[in-house]
Amino acid sequence: MAALSPCDSFSSFDKTKLLKLSEIYKNEVDDSERAQLNGELDIYYHYLLNNERFFNLKGIADLSRLSVETGMHLSFPLFYRLLKLTLVLPVATATVEWCFSAMKFLKTDLRNRISDDFMNGALICSVEKEALENVKTENVIIRFRKMKERRG
Repeated sequence: MAALSPCDSFSSFDKTKLLKLSEIYKNEVDDSERAQLNGELDIYYHYLLNNERFFNLKGIADLSRLSVETGMHLSFPLFYRLLKLTLVLPVATATVEWCFSAMKFLKTDLRNRISDDFMNGALICSVEKEALENVKTENVIIRFRKMKERRG
């Protein structure tokens, strides 16, 4: 990810690291596109060095924003796809780790014996607290009554 950094006139830019990053995303960048990306990275890098608008960028978010403003995301679609994947990676990683943390909290010895469906429901309730705040208890009771007749 650091190889995409525009700081210090793209001093960290490293084509081999970016190609290795594209190999991680095999579902997003296939082998033929990786060969195209190799040439696209050279052209993109030289374009950035010769364009004054890209000199004072502070991070890859600024690079992405300016690429869209200048229309470069259309000229260099593979590079832009790699840039978007790089921007999403920290958020996706943090979200997955947060969900596993919630699961570790919920999964106790007592709950180890419950079914997967029940565990999934408990996890959804734990992870999506903000969405569940808007649900009224009366609505849940009415929905359960409509599903099946119950005692009590």
